[in-house]
Amino acid sequence: MEEELKCPVCGSLFREPIILPCSHNVCLPCARTIAVQTPETEQHLPPLLHPRGPAPTAAAAATAAAPGPGAAAGSAACLDSECAAGGGGGGGGDHADKLSLHSETDSGYGSYTPSLKSPNGVRVLPLVPAPPGAAAAPRGAGPASSSLTCPQCHRSASLDQRGLRGFQRNRLLEAIVQRYQQGRAAAAAAAKCQLCDRNPPEPAAVLCEQCEVLYCAACQLRCHPARGPFAKHRLAPPPGQPGAPGGGGGDGGGGSSGSGGKGAGGGRKLPTCAEHDLENYSMYCVSCRSPVCYQCLEEGKHGKHDVKALGAMWKQHKAQLSQALNGVSDKAKEAKEFLVQLKNLLQQIQENGLDYEACLVAQCDALVDALTRQKAKLLTKVTKEREHKLKVVWDQINHCTLKLRQSTGLMEYCLEVIKENDPSGFLQISDALIKRVQVSQEQWVKGALEPKVSAEFDLTLDSEPLLQSIHQLDFIQMKLPPVPLLQLEKCCTRNNSVTLAWRMPPLSHNPVEGYILELDDGDGGQFREVYVGKETLCTIDGLHFNSTYNARVKAFNSSGVGPYSKTVILQTSDVAWFTFDPSSAHRDIVLSNDNQTATCNSYDDRVVLGTAAFSKGVHYWELHVDRYDNHPDPAFGIARINVVKDMMLGKDDKAWAMYVDNNRSWFMHCNSHTNRTEGGVSKGATVGVLLDLNKHNLTFYINGQQQGPPAFENVEGVFMPALSLNRNVQVTLHTGLEVPQCVKQPKLPNN
Repeated sequence: MEEELKCPVCGSLFREPIILPCSHNVCLPCARTIAVQTPETEQHLPPLLHPRGPAPTAAAAATAAAPGPGAAAGSAACLDSECAAGGGGGGGGDHADKLSLHSETDSGYGSYTPSLKSPNGVRVLPLVPAPPGAAAAPRGAGPASSSLTCPQCHRSASLDQRGLRGFQRNRLLEAIVQRYQQGRAAAAAAAKCQLCDRNPPEPAAVLCEQCEVLYCAACQLRCHPARGPFAKHRLAPPPGQPGAPGGGGGDGGGGSSGSGGKGAGGGRKLPTCAEHDLENYSMYCVSCRSPVCYQCLEEGKHGKHDVKALGAMWKQHKAQLSQALNGVSDKAKEAKEFLVQLKNLLQQIQENGLDYEACLVAQCDALVDALTRQKAKLLTKVTKEREHKLKVVWDQINHCTLKLRQSTGLMEYCLEVIKENDPSGFLQISDALIKRVQVSQEQWVKGALEPKVSAEFDLTLDSEPLLQSIHQLDFIQMKLPPVPLLQLEKCCTRNNSVTLAWRMPPLSHNPVEGYILELDDGDGGQFREVYVGKETLCTIDGLHFNSTYNARVKAFNSSGVGPYSKTVILQTSDVAWFTFDPSSAHRDIVLSNDNQTATCNSYDDRVVLGTAAFSKGVHYWELHVDRYDNHPDPAFGIARINVVKDMMLGKDDKAWAMYVDNNRSWFMHCNSHTNRTEGGVSKGATVGVLLDLNKHNLTFYINGQQQGPPAFENVEGVFMPALSLNRNVQVTLHTGLEVPQCVKQPKLPNN
């Protein structure tokens, strides 16, 4: 937190801090040193803004503009914090605004020109042309105006006639600095040398900022001489002593005067209005972002502004700051865990580097004298690789540590601010702190907490070459690809197809040229390759229903094939879901209802197939007769993919079917009609098809009752659901049905 309490100008703890319009803070003595005076005859600043209070009286303006020998001195004296506001011409009610900002767009902040610099190196306002019609005053005759440039953001502001008194004093920061100094003083009293052999140790004389060790005078000479690598170390007094960082040396370092010097308890004197000394702050002007008193409201200075209760705004801004701190706190926790991860990574890199070195030495020793020179080269490469990885990790540790220190300091400072019970003081700085906390949270961008290098060394030594190749011996730049990781959350099954997804492990730098996906036969048989390519997502169609498949994948590159992934088990659907296939249907077939309803434009029979193919298992589907006119003969059954589609199903050797009219049915295959059975179909009837490829037979049902004996036996191969019909019939397909458990007694065929 100490960095939050240091003045950006002097580098010491704040003394009488004032709040600049850009929300940054600076010591009042430092503000005197960086304020720049410019004669009005050489630089014309824009007119002062007066959002709070009336314009200066004519007498005051005349007094300010009157030339005289003491004009320059009076202007210079106005920079001091003790200068009376407005000189002697205005009075208490004629205060000008606390500052006037130079901005062509009236943005509330000044601009700067890098080429214009004051002797102390702070950028100042550029020259502004004189207003049109203004008479040029004699050189040196006019009073000097003043401007102040923030040393952090370089935004410039001009001072009004009250000088530096126009800036609000940061009482909250002043109190926190005082508490911090008291804590450092207590710590300094207990600062002892950390290397002394004496008991008790000698008081510490210096602190090495690089070593972070306290030394007494004797131990410093013995253990930390100012030569060699220690010559560049910075030695500072122990914390809390005069001259130490944040030690509070110099004037104003021992505490703060007025109400700001008291503790944070309830005994602090309530701050009074800057314009009405007898009035306490009671309200907060949201438009001006400033606390106001009751008399300010009575005078109408904030009549059209949004004014709210001081206590309510105090609680609201505290809640906003606390909420913003939660995000930074979470990031700080992640950063600490990340630092632990990086330090573990250092250890892994060291261990892996030693392992590689040991392996390399063993291989090189086996090649005797011919490998001696080559061994040195290879060791150098391993060392360079390790040093590169260590350097990258150390750089990342230092970078993350810096960010963490900044965030932690800001958090501690904000927590101290939240502890304060001064609403007006808190509201003076809350907006700026909230913005800083939000910016601090945003600096932890995605990827900032991930290591940039892997602990693995991508080096493999091939010890098999012949002796004549020894002088060309080198590390193989490519290793076998690692084991792919199956992404189980993306692996799925749908109907009789499976989809598999995989990826390479993180921090894997070995190139991959492609993948090989293997699948077994669904019965625990041998694996077979089903895909070879560069994609990491693959869908395999045409599998068996109600089957369990095992799948695995491996990667390959020019060095060879890597190891297999873990085996994933995939279960296809118990029942088949399918529709009519528009791509293979006869052109006279008309499909609707998402390809579940079929009819025909022709009076001749036309064939349409289903989208599923069966080669094992038991499958059942039904077809509902939606329309049945003029006693047609629709045929239901199964077929090969290459069945003839312009005649009734079953007339060729590629289909097995039952065709039926309104009174009876027949089984047909190769145009052979068998097993005529009484009982036909009409509108509203349901025809069921049971294909049992375990028993290799085909059975038909009408309205839930088996139609004749099993129609066909010794059915083997790959089959697709099939249907033939003409324009007098319309049927709707129903799939995903369980196999009927109770089969009614079949009707006996009429021979």
